[in-house]
Amino acid sequence: RAAERELRAAEAAGLPSEVERVVRFYANVLNSRKRFGGSFEVALAPDTNINRATRSDTLGTVIGDFTLDENAKAKSGVGLGLRGQTYFRQPMGANADMLLRASGNADVYVASRFNDLSGSLRIGPEFTSGKDRLVLSAGPGWRWFGQKLYTFTLGGNASWQHPLTPRSQVRIEGAVSRVDNRINDLQDAWNYTLSSTYDHAFSGKLGAGVQFYGFRESASDPGYSTTTGGLGAYAYREVGRATLVATAGYARLEADRRLALYPRRRMEDRLSASLAATLRAVRVGAFSPMARVKWERNASSIEIYDYRRLSAEFGITSAF
Repeated sequence: RAAERELRAAEAAGLPSEVERVVRFYANVLNSRKRFGGSFEVALAPDTNINRATRSDTLGTVIGDFTLDENAKAKSGVGLGLRGQTYFRQPMGANADMLLRASGNADVYVASRFNDLSGSLRIGPEFTSGKDRLVLSAGPGWRWFGQKLYTFTLGGNASWQHPLTPRSQVRIEGAVSRVDNRINDLQDAWNYTLSSTYDHAFSGKLGAGVQFYGFRESASDPGYSTTTGGLGAYAYREVGRATLVATAGYARLEADRRLALYPRRRMEDRLSASLAATLRAVRVGAFSPMARVKWERNASSIEIYDYRRLSAEFGITSAF
């Protein structure tokens, strides 16, 4: 179970943050036929850049360089990370179930203006045919920055899982959603995601996988419309009663047009990597300690989007 939890996170490595949450959310129950289940994680999270902001003192514009406010620049801090998700499965027949799922994420800091919270609800049918599985679902999602609602999302998702051999499988997922940005109407958008993941177990204790994905954000203002393509890879290893998972990812983002304020069109290359360990040899009830280290580098043509980040999480995790 520890390996499954970490692999769900690994499979989402490199995706835009809003897509990453959806991928984790849907992947959590694909390999289970339990009626009820879920997972929970709480961790202290030191971070060199809690707001994923630039360290530059200025922002280049078409009318000259602006001096950035301190709140617009990178801030370090220690937060509390909370992750939880649960599902309920109602059988509808020999090869069909109805799934209800809920998930929540929170990164909370002493300076509440940096708090990042999100939640999602999904409902839809799950069909099985032989060893294939198809899941369809739809529902709302919310995200808050600080104490304010940032986006409201309503969308749907389809996921198909197919075993290729006894040790390998492929998953294809697609999603479409309408995003209502409560801060800036020009960023209201239709989002489209398509991903393909290949998983292979070399043995009972060693496995790896690779994912390719595309993400399209079609916003009201073409300057905020972006297209992203990327790939991610993961590997896991069981060492005694510990699970180690390593991930790496790359993504390329390009905006449709230049925003009027900036001298260049937004173009970015994002690199990410992580290493996680879950220690099942040390347990407190149903909880096991975990540690995770993550690194990100986003190189952008626009200073305000250019950042570096190193973060860690030390806490406990449990699945039921």
